[in-house]
Order: sequence, then structure tokens, then C-alpha cells
Amino acid sequence: MKYAAIIRYGNPEKIHEVRPVHRQYLASLKSSGKLWASGPFADDSGALIIYEADSEEEAWQLIRQDPFYEAGVFQDIQLRPWNQVF
Repeated sequence: MKYAAIIRYGNPEKIHEVRPVHRQYLASLKSSGKLWASGPFADDSGALIIYEADSEEEAWQLIRQDPFYEAGVFQDIQLRPWNQVF
């Protein structure tokens, strides 16, 4: 099942420092089939990340392992099951 994480960023001084490692993490999720899509909002205030996970708990585990989460960049996270239509 897909889970959409709508994320608001905080801790702006960490974003540019941690972004390369964050993107490496997302690339590893993509190659393992655990990431469907991701990207920041145009104003860099946050991001949308769509995970492929067997459960909501697994999706939360993927979020908690993200370097942005560990660095305090993810300030607010709304995680919702998502059904792809197109």
C-alpha cells in the first residue's frame, strides 16, 4: 500500500547540510521498491514523499530512519494511506 507523507520543514540551517545524505537514503528506498515518489515543495517549506509499505508502522519506520528526520528537519508529518488512480 502507498502512504503519502506531507511534511513541513523546520531547522533550516540543517537542510542544505543534510540534503545530500537524505537524497541518498531516498535513492536507496527507490531502488528497494519502498519509495514511489518524492520531492520538495517549490518554496522549500516541506515535501511530499510517497512510500510503498506493507503497513503504516513500516512507513513510520522509513520516516524515522531518514537523515532529515534524525537531523530535526521534519517538523510536522501527516501520514495518510493513499490510493493511486492514475
